[in-house]
Amino acid sequence: MLPNLSPAQLDSSPRGAPIRWAVLGGGLLGMVLAMRLAQHGHRVTLYEGAPALGGLASAWSLGSIVWDRHYHVTLLSDRYVRALLAELRLEDEMRWSTTRTGFYTDGTLYSFSNAIDFLKFPPLGWIDKARLAATILYASRLKSWQKLESVTVSDWLRRLSGSRTFDRIWLPLLRAKLGENYRKASAAFIWAIIVRMYAAREAGIKQELFGYVSGGYARTLSVFEQALRTLGVDVRCGSPLRELSQSGGKVVLEFDGSRESADAAVMTMAAPLVPRLCPSLSEAEKNALLRVEYQGIVCASLLLNRPLSPYYITNITDGWVPFTAVIEMSALVDRSFFNGKSLVYLPKYVDPADPHFQLSDDQLRELYFAALARMYPHFRPEDVCAFRVSRVRYVFPISTLHYSQHIPAMRTSLQNVFVVNSSQIVNGTLNANETILLAERAAALLVNHSSGGTLERQAISESVA
Repeated sequence: MLPNLSPAQLDSSPRGAPIRWAVLGGGLLGMVLAMRLAQHGHRVTLYEGAPALGGLASAWSLGSIVWDRHYHVTLLSDRYVRALLAELRLEDEMRWSTTRTGFYTDGTLYSFSNAIDFLKFPPLGWIDKARLAATILYASRLKSWQKLESVTVSDWLRRLSGSRTFDRIWLPLLRAKLGENYRKASAAFIWAIIVRMYAAREAGIKQELFGYVSGGYARTLSVFEQALRTLGVDVRCGSPLRELSQSGGKVVLEFDGSRESADAAVMTMAAPLVPRLCPSLSEAEKNALLRVEYQGIVCASLLLNRPLSPYYITNITDGWVPFTAVIEMSALVDRSFFNGKSLVYLPKYVDPADPHFQLSDDQLRELYFAALARMYPHFRPEDVCAFRVSRVRYVFPISTLHYSQHIPAMRTSLQNVFVVNSSQIVNGTLNANETILLAERAAALLVNHSSGGTLERQAISESVA
């Protein structure tokens, strides 16, 4: 199994001779790796292609505010996020709150926030509700996920919840998250989601508590970057990698108009991007990376003069709606952070080759505003103060059948070149907690390698939950 080391345990690990590490990719994964390597006395340069650190967790400006580019929330059970925040002395700045959930189905918006709402939910009959509740309870108690990799998520849910519940609830939700790729996903996909959300109710109280750092990820990333610089990490933003190769026992990095070298390098970008940036990999390695199927996202952010609803998340089962869900961040975050306005995300999860990526902001604005007006009769386009769209082709890997048997190795055939990315999150969903957990365990292995130890493929391929 992967070593389950805390930051304190990492600090007490044996130190080897300092070497120069290049960490390629400045998302949360790369930032944690850079910090742990630097804490062990290594010289670290962190390269990020974007103008700022953060990756999927980065912040941006939307009208008069600065907040997260994509929607993020911390659960009370996200202990790796909370441990990192404590290390950065930010946990005291966490704000916790309960939220409400909505369900938009058959053209009607229903509350789905508690047991009474569930019992009243009209789209399902009593037997359907009983089977749905039993499915969620069973999945939350299931400890062994390996067998779930051999059955498709649709077959598993249909067997447990029944055809009506599957067609009315599960199938629309699966399509919203995976599109037609839901046919390829194993039951481990939905199991991981249920376990994480259910754990929020088990973490001390029987109620979900969602949290955020005052100021959002802009605050967290600013403090994190300063911590890296204090440790001596050389942070290079606006430095997209063009090619990685080897020469004379060194790792050679090609950037626009410059070339640098390092003793060792770890690439943290999405699996399909690695073969293009590192053409010297073997064909077997390239194929292993390219076979990982990712889901992308087109996510619109809106700043509104008034709220759409009281729900933090509104799940959508009606197929005509052009976005996955409605995330009303201001139903969770104090609106004073948004100058009294309401912040709404409209995500659309799509295949990386989906034509949705080709739609302009104006086209998406027209499409999304028309849908909002139909869903919320009080919605008025003139209430929108700002509208901005984020597009990312590789967001999270799809847990296909027997996924754990085909995970790309961390060690590559190139000496002192490693790959650590989301494809190695075996039985979890992509979120900050899973990302930090992967980074902590990978860092322990890289530190061990730097100290003259060995890295085995088995280690990185096992469960990270």
